[in-house]
Amino acid sequence: MSDKKVTLTLQGEAPVELDVLHGTLGQDVVDVRTLGAQGLFTYDPGFTSTASCESQITYIDGDEGILLHRGFPIDQLATHSNYLEVCYILLNGEAPTQAQFDDFCTTVTRHTMIHEQITRLFHGFRRDSHPMAVLCGVTGALAAFYHDSLDVNIERHREIAAFRLLSKMPTVAAMCYKYSIGQPFVYPRNDLSYAGNFLNMMFSTPCEEYVVNPVLERAMDRILILHADHEQNASTSTVRTAGSSGANPFACIAAGIASLWGPAHGGANEACLRMLEEISTVEHIPEFVRRAKDKNDSFRLMGFGHRVYKNYDPRATVMRETCHEVLNELGMKDDLLEVAMELEHIALNDPYFIERKLYPNVDFYSGIILKAMGIPSSMFTVIFAMARTVGWIAHWKEMHDDGIKIARPRQLYTGYEAREFSSQLKE
Repeated sequence: MSDKKVTLTLQGEAPVELDVLHGTLGQDVVDVRTLGAQGLFTYDPGFTSTASCESQITYIDGDEGILLHRGFPIDQLATHSNYLEVCYILLNGEAPTQAQFDDFCTTVTRHTMIHEQITRLFHGFRRDSHPMAVLCGVTGALAAFYHDSLDVNIERHREIAAFRLLSKMPTVAAMCYKYSIGQPFVYPRNDLSYAGNFLNMMFSTPCEEYVVNPVLERAMDRILILHADHEQNASTSTVRTAGSSGANPFACIAAGIASLWGPAHGGANEACLRMLEEISTVEHIPEFVRRAKDKNDSFRLMGFGHRVYKNYDPRATVMRETCHEVLNELGMKDDLLEVAMELEHIALNDPYFIERKLYPNVDFYSGIILKAMGIPSSMFTVIFAMARTVGWIAHWKEMHDDGIKIARPRQLYTGYEAREFSSQLKE
């Protein structure tokens, strides 16, 4: 309930009293739901000042650089937890006991296989298709193979669908990669961790054994943790909007993948790597930094700053440490990695970047790590989608558990008024 109200006064009209709602953390929210009865709506392009739902999953304070999952700070989760434990927390609200975690891992592990007919579906795509196009199509098609648990009104069906998506997404993602390079699909191994299994499906072949490097395995696990959820972003809002109609979970997650594919959202780390390729060598950095500082130049340094975080992205702190661990482990000498490290040094020390808080963000470091692992940039957003699937599922389940209301945004119409129609076609 609200203990505070605001009054909206329009000239010549009676005042409208609106409740002010309080969350556990963050800003108060003006409840405008009664405005429609007064013949008014709010105008908020991009919904940047609108709370579209009530949620208990993730909290972000961009000014302070805070990201909490169910109240747990992201840096603690990334440092002291693992991806499947974070998945349990996001889905269930509390950290699991050892017995609960073991049961959860067993369920996830035993559902990693996909229906064999799905492997044939891949062959309907061109070999040079973008892996995100394939992932989006195959994910939506899962509803045709697992239609025994699609009644979203049944809690048990929602639980089964959640496990299936969480379990099978790494298998589908790795198959998108294998198909794109013409190699045979590698089936999941139940003796490996979630991250280790994905790396094995990505890089092993029938010709020789692939041994998962524990440093790279931990790096991949952290990438998954740091991308698991990020509140009401574009793709999560898309999943909620699609789900509000009662659509099946596979269709909803496919919608989220489509939204994530955009370069302004999940494609940021891919765009960051393209920028590094454009700079190409350390010698060219001063020129591009100069261009970045020139407000009349359209060039922008990708991977620096964040729309939400006006402080240092808390995920980037952990990702930076992981990035250096991976580079030290691999001992790689690569022009683009050298460019990235020099750009990082400049951004952390140049007053221009410091004053504007243009710190390297999570996309900057994750792109470097994935490149060092030998993963092509076309797969970056696929891995992001794989990591974010649990966040999408958590929000989709929460929405259904709380009782869904179909999304129906309004608009400010600026087109023609009613007018008479007269056909200009010849009879």
